[in-house]
Amino acid sequence: MPKTINVLFLAAEADPFVKVGGLGDVAGSLPQALRALSNDEVKLDVRLVLPYHPVVKAENLRPLEVFSLPRGSSEVVVEAFETTLNGMPVYFIGGDPIRANGSVYSLDAKLDAEKYTFFSLAALELPNQINWQPDVVHANDWHTALSIYANLTKRWEANARHVAGVVTLHNLPFMGPDINALLEAYGIKLAQTDLPDWARVLPMPLGLWASDAIVAVSPGYAGEVLTPEFGCGLDEFLHLRKETLSGILNGIDTVSFDPAADKAIGVNYDAASIEKRVINKKLLQDRLGLALDPNIPLLAVVSRMDVQKGVDLAFSALKSMKRVNFQAVILGTGDPKLEESARALQELFPDKIKAELRFDAKLARQIYAGADMLLMPSRYEPCGLAQMIAMRYGCVPVVRAVGGLKDTVRQNETGFVFEKPHHMSLAGAIKAAMKAMANPVTWQSIQRAGMAKDFSWQASAQEYLKLYLSLTK
Repeated sequence: MPKTINVLFLAAEADPFVKVGGLGDVAGSLPQALRALSNDEVKLDVRLVLPYHPVVKAENLRPLEVFSLPRGSSEVVVEAFETTLNGMPVYFIGGDPIRANGSVYSLDAKLDAEKYTFFSLAALELPNQINWQPDVVHANDWHTALSIYANLTKRWEANARHVAGVVTLHNLPFMGPDINALLEAYGIKLAQTDLPDWARVLPMPLGLWASDAIVAVSPGYAGEVLTPEFGCGLDEFLHLRKETLSGILNGIDTVSFDPAADKAIGVNYDAASIEKRVINKKLLQDRLGLALDPNIPLLAVVSRMDVQKGVDLAFSALKSMKRVNFQAVILGTGDPKLEESARALQELFPDKIKAELRFDAKLARQIYAGADMLLMPSRYEPCGLAQMIAMRYGCVPVVRAVGGLKDTVRQNETGFVFEKPHHMSLAGAIKAAMKAMANPVTWQSIQRAGMAKDFSWQASAQEYLKLYLSLTK
C-alpha cells in the first residue's frame, strides 16, 4: 500500500478559474503536478481551495455543506462548492465577506482583511465538513497564511493531531493588513511570538511563525530574505527559522508555452529549426509598424508597469542608447506614471520604440517568439516567470542578478546578467548581448541553451514532494 499524503492547498487565485498574477499560474499548475507524482510508494491527494470571488469562472459547481464560523456574538455563514480540474477536487468558499468585494484583491485593506481572514478560517474548517483530513496545509502568501497560524493554535487548544503547515513565500513585502480585531472577533488567540512588535498582528508573519516549513519561490530569494535589503524587517526573525527555510523554483506550463505548438504565433519552430524564428520577428515588426529588418536587435519589455520590475531602468537605458541601432516593444499596464514614461519614450523614438500599454496574452507570446531579447531589470524578483518563458522561445533574457533571475539565467550561456540597479549597468548588458547577436553561431548557441532548460512544474513538484515526505514522517 502506498503512503498517502493529503494536502490542503490554499490560494487566493488559480488558473483557469481566476488569475490576476503569477500566483494564479502557480496555484493552477503546482497542485496538478504534485498529484501526477503519485506512484506505488506514495499517493499525493492534493486538493485546491479558493475563495468564490464573484469574478470566478467555474463550471459544474456542486454545492456542498453550508456551515458557519462564530464571529463575535453572531455567526458568519460559509457556503462550500466543489468541482474538479483534470480529476483534482477543487473547493470554493463563499460567504458575505467574499462577496463584499467583486475583485480578487481590493484597494480597501479592511475588505481584504475580512475576506481573507474569513476564507483562511473557513478553508481550515472545510475538511471536517467533507470527512477528509489533511496531513499538510499548504498556504500561499499573506492571503492564506493565517490558516497556518490558526491550524497551530487550534491544535494546541484541542490537543489534536499534528497537521504540518507550509507557507510558500511569493512576495514578502506584501504581509497583509492588521487583523488584530478580526482575530479577536473570530476567537483566535494571539500567541506569544518572537516576531517584531509591528509584525505580531499581520497575516504573513503569523503564518511564517507558525509554519513547519517556509518555502521561498527560488533558492536565490530564500537567501535574500535573510538580508536587511530584502527581508522587509523580518530578516532577523527568518534567521531564527533558517533551518525550516528553503527555496524551490517555480515552474512554467511547458505544454502551453511551447514554440513548436503555440497557435498564437505565426510560425512554429523548435531548437532544431530555430532559423524559422526570423519569420516571427518580421511578423512582429510588421504588426508594430517597425522596419522589417532581421538584423536590427529587437528588444522587449513584457511586464507589469511597476518600479519593482525596474521598468523605469529599462526606459532610461533605452533613452541613453539613442545612437545605437535597435528596436523595442513595451507591453504591459500598471503605474500611470510609468505608462506615461513609456508613451513619452515612443514619442521620442517613433521609428524605434512601440508602447502597447495593455494586457495582451496573445501579443506577449508573439513577442517571446519574435523579439531577440527580453529585458528584466527588476529591483527584486522572488522568482520571475517571463525569463523562463522567453528562454523557451529562444528570446534571450537580459536580467538583473536578483532572486530567481540569477538562479535561472547564466551569463553568456543562456542570457546576460548585470549587478547594479542602474540604467547604465543595464545598457552595458544590452550592448554585450548585441555584440553576441552579431555572431550568429554564438547567438544561436545561447538561444538553444536557453531552450534546452527544464523549467517544467514536474521538477518543482519533486522538491515539494521531498518536503511533504520529511514533514509527515
